Amino acid sequence: MQFGRTYEEFEVGATYKHWPGKTVTEYDDHLFCLLTMNHHPLHMDTNYAEKTTDFGKNVVVGNYIYSLLLGMSVPDISGKAIANLEIESLKHVAPTFHGDTIYGQTTVLDKWPSKSKNDRGIVHVETKGYKQDGTLVCVFRRKVMVPTETYIKERGGEQPGRPELKSQEK
Repeated sequence: MQFGRTYEEFEVGATYKHWPGKTVTEYDDHLFCLLTMNHHPLHMDTNYAEKTTDFGKNVVVGNYIYSLLLGMSVPDISGKAIANLEIESLKHVAPTFHGDTIYGQTTVLDKWPSKSKNDRGIVHVETKGYKQDGTLVCVFRRKVMVPTETYIKERGGEQPGRPELKSQEK
């Protein structure tokens, strides 16, 4: 299974469709709210949302959707990353509700070698998240520092530090 890419494997213009999607539950949304101390009633109080908002129901926290999309992109984009350098922009385009299924895709906008170390490079990507009906809900751009093939080889290959199974001789 692919888990990230080296600098050489990224192509400007390539789009990676992340799979599978994730259906957002009320539990997911409330847990994220509790973990991040976001107690806004739009997300936590169904009565409030039904009676006082334009949506008439709870809206999923936008930063949960962003985090979900970031996580979805790891196997395709940042699984080998040395560092996430910058979130350049983040736009919440449309609301997400409990029961919506989120899908994501990331396009490589640009890439360039590191100026300070020749065993890594920077990849500039844009990730888009959309619901089951195709509605765009979130877009963000980021810069990721990724290793070159040389970096991977010098540090023990694809799974450095993974122990080998000891033989069970009797």
